[in-house]
Amino acid sequence: MALGSSHSSSTLPLPALDVLIAGAGIMGLSLALELHSRGTRVLVFERDTALRHASFAAAGMLAANDPHNPPALLPLSQLSTSLYPGYLHRIEQLSGIAVPFQTDTTLQYQSSGNRLRLDEHSIDPRQLATALLAAVRAAGIEIRELCEFHPSTEPSEQTIVYTTGAWLPAELNQALPLRPRKGQMLRVQLPPSLKNLCEVHRSDAVYIVPRTLGPQAGTAIIGSTVEDAGFDTATHPRDLLHLRTLASELLPALASESVAPQIEAWAGLRPHLPDGLPALGPLQPGSHHFIATGHFRNGILLAPATAVLLADLITGKTTALDLTPFSPARFSQS
Repeated sequence: MALGSSHSSSTLPLPALDVLIAGAGIMGLSLALELHSRGTRVLVFERDTALRHASFAAAGMLAANDPHNPPALLPLSQLSTSLYPGYLHRIEQLSGIAVPFQTDTTLQYQSSGNRLRLDEHSIDPRQLATALLAAVRAAGIEIRELCEFHPSTEPSEQTIVYTTGAWLPAELNQALPLRPRKGQMLRVQLPPSLKNLCEVHRSDAVYIVPRTLGPQAGTAIIGSTVEDAGFDTATHPRDLLHLRTLASELLPALASESVAPQIEAWAGLRPHLPDGLPALGPLQPGSHHFIATGHFRNGILLAPATAVLLADLITGKTTALDLTPFSPARFSQS
C-alpha cells in the first residue's frame, strides 16, 4: 500500500491490525465500530477529515419505503431499519451523546394526487456525525486524517475495505462505474404556522425534513437537486429558489423568504451506480479487498446494515441477506 499526504500521520508505521479501512465517512466509521466490537483491530485512513462530505450533508431520512428506491434495495433497507435502535444505542454508550429520531412519519405525495403516511424515522446527520466520531475515538480506533490511501500494485493479504463514497480510487473506478451525483439543499426557519411540524413531507420532486430536537429545532431541510456535475459542490440561487418553490407546493407557508428565511445552503456528492444499488462485498471472488459504496440517497439509512453485513463477510460469517444483487463484480460480468 502507499500513502500520500503532508500530514504527519502518513509517516507513522502501520500498527498490527486486521483490517484497514479507506474512508472515514459514515460507512467507514460504522464498519470500524462494528468490527471493533467483534475484537477486530482496525485502522481508518481519510483523505480529508472524518465525516466531512456526504455523511454531513444528508437530510437524514431513513426512507426504507420510499417508492423511488429500486425494489431490490428493500430487504437491505428493512434490515438496516431494524438495526437502527441498537446502532444508536451503541454509539450513545460509547460517546455519551444521544442521537434522537427527529420525526416518526413521512407524508408521501403521489403523482395521482393521493398521499400515503409511512412509518419512517429521520435523524439529524450532523448529530449522528458528532456522536459517531466521538464513539469511534472512545473505542480507541485510530483515524489518520488528511492521509490519502492508494492501493498497492503488489499482491497483498491485508484486508482492505474501501468506503470512500464518491471518491473511489482511479484504480478501482475502472471496474466500477461510480459517479458523484450532486445534491443542493437549503435549511429554512419554520414560520409560526409550521412551528409544530413533526413529519417529513416528500414528493417525486422535493422533500421537507423538519428538525424537532437539538440545535436545529424549529428549522427544516429542503432538498434536493440530483445533478451530474462531477465534483462541483457550489450552490446556485436559482436552484435553491426552485427547491423552495417545489416545497411551497406541499407547504405553502414556505414560499416566502421573509416568512421562512433561509439559514444556510450547501451541496453534497452522493455516490451513484447505474442500477441505483450499492456495491457491497469483495472486489473479486476470494479477494481480501472489499468495497462499500454507491448508497446514493440512502447512505444514512443503510449504514448499520452495511456495517454488519461487511463485518460478517470479513470475519467469515454467513450474512443475513443474499448480497448477490450488490456484488461489486456485477458490472464486469458479460
